[in-house]
Amino acid sequence: MRILVVEDDQRAAAYLVRGLSESGHIVDTTEDGRDGLSMAIEGAYDALIVDRRLPGMDGIALVAQLRERGLRTPILMLSALASTQHRVEGLEAGCDDYLAKPYAFVEVLARLDALLRSAAPHPRDTLTLQAGPLRLNRASRSVVRQGKTIVLQQRESLILEKLMRHCGQVVTRDMLLESAWDYAFDPNDNVVDKHIYRLRRKLDEGFPYSVIRTVPGAGYLLENEEEPGPFDAEKAQDSGVDAS
Repeated sequence: MRILVVEDDQRAAAYLVRGLSESGHIVDTTEDGRDGLSMAIEGAYDALIVDRRLPGMDGIALVAQLRERGLRTPILMLSALASTQHRVEGLEAGCDDYLAKPYAFVEVLARLDALLRSAAPHPRDTLTLQAGPLRLNRASRSVVRQGKTIVLQQRESLILEKLMRHCGQVVTRDMLLESAWDYAFDPNDNVVDKHIYRLRRKLDEGFPYSVIRTVPGAGYLLENEEEPGPFDAEKAQDSGVDAS
């Protein structure tokens, strides 16, 4: 899962990032409430962890604005303000849970898992994704192609999810980087290509056709059908990518 941590205490943020990363999550961080708002509103995250006291915009205002804009992503608020009234304020602003500081990471993780399980289902939260000839289970990181189950690594699963959500359209390398690595990652020139190569080997073993097509000068495309047809350049242009 991809998680955004909005926390201005650098030690606390590093503690959360380390624990969440070791638990298999992709984590982005910011210490400013306004930056957190702009990042969260993109809808790219499965959950948010938000500190209450933040520069730029406090956590209560941040959560309230996200809810006003229709974002339904689960939000866990962390705060040193632990009275009943403070918890009520956080929940009324739109938080799904409120945890007082100091906290143990194991409780953060347990509460986060509970929020993810109980979140109301909608397109981003659906665990099973169907596109083209593939069915991906986001929780188990397994994909089924014509009855064959294939187990993926974390980043392979995230890359495939991005391709499946844009099935039949060109997805650029930058888009794939954003989907599977955090903002602080400094990629080498061919890190995406290497992951695509390994992903293809897994998906295509035993099949006569590759479901992932390279579009020279543009990126990659997941085929709509099992057997690929001729590439439609006009369709690639409609998706906002230069296919030349």
